[in-house]
Amino acid sequence: MQLDRLAVPALRISIAVVFVWFGLLKVTGSSPVAALVSAAVPWVDPGFLVPALGWFEVGLGVVLLLGRLPRLTLVAVVAHLVGTFVVFVQAPALVITGGNPLLLTANGEFVVKNTVLICAALVLLGRGQERSPG
Repeated sequence: MQLDRLAVPALRISIAVVFVWFGLLKVTGSSPVAALVSAAVPWVDPGFLVPALGWFEVGLGVVLLLGRLPRLTLVAVVAHLVGTFVVFVQAPALVITGGNPLLLTANGEFVVKNTVLICAALVLLGRGQERSPG
């Protein structure tokens, strides 16, 4: 399909750009979600965690841009994004209002939108498997 030839690479590149961009914000200390990340993983020093996570995200984004190791990279992307939901367990007051999981805070919306990125990565994984032999 003609659209697949444009849409699939565009999807991969757009995920990569998001990962590089958000990762660089963490690395430079400019991320608006640094406190959220710290609350999600309170047993790790945020001075280490936030930049390390940022570099990991930049690395995933760069590898996606280069199109190298696509299956491994996409699995890592999915695992990372699924991991963002730990904040609902570790610091629910930061993501839901008044104990009602249907009333999300801005942080909660930020995390829940990751379901779209997870599904996008799964689509790319599925497309890669369709094209691979055996």
